[in-house]
Amino acid sequence: MRSVNKVIIIGNLTRAPELRSTPSGQQVATFGVATNRDWTTREGEKRSSAEFHECVAWAKLAEICEKHISKGTLVYIEGYLKTRSWDGENGNRKFKTEIVVQELTILNKKSFDDDSDDNEETYHQDSSRSEDNFKPERITTPDPEPQAPAADSQPPEDIDTFDDDPISKDLGL
Repeated sequence: MRSVNKVIIIGNLTRAPELRSTPSGQQVATFGVATNRDWTTREGEKRSSAEFHECVAWAKLAEICEKHISKGTLVYIEGYLKTRSWDGENGNRKFKTEIVVQELTILNKKSFDDDSDDNEETYHQDSSRSEDNFKPERITTPDPEPQAPAADSQPPEDIDTFDDDPISKDLGL
């Protein structure tokens, strides 16, 4: 059976992207994203919890992150989890799980100079990390066509005479 390693989050940057270069010259940006989860307890009390995610973007996508997003920017991210390890200063093995960003959509205007309402900008990074495979595109979705209600979806004129259990009536129950 195949396995799946796919992450989708929407959240706000907790810090500006930090752009660095690997020894081979590959650009890499690291930044944090916070997501929130809200729920209600059995007692009816509303609760909220924040999760903090470390994100990594490579190549041209890293440069775009550094240029267009900053602390507080609301982003949609698709990617996969990757855990890396290294030896710490005291000799202990350390581990860090990060989201490797494959697609990033900026969901608010915070990073844009224009005042247009159409402000979602989506960037993709092919898994090969080559700049030739980078494909920025503006995402637009058409407004849905209005639909007339179906003829049989109208409520009955008199709710008191509406038969809400026709099967029981047919069975003589």
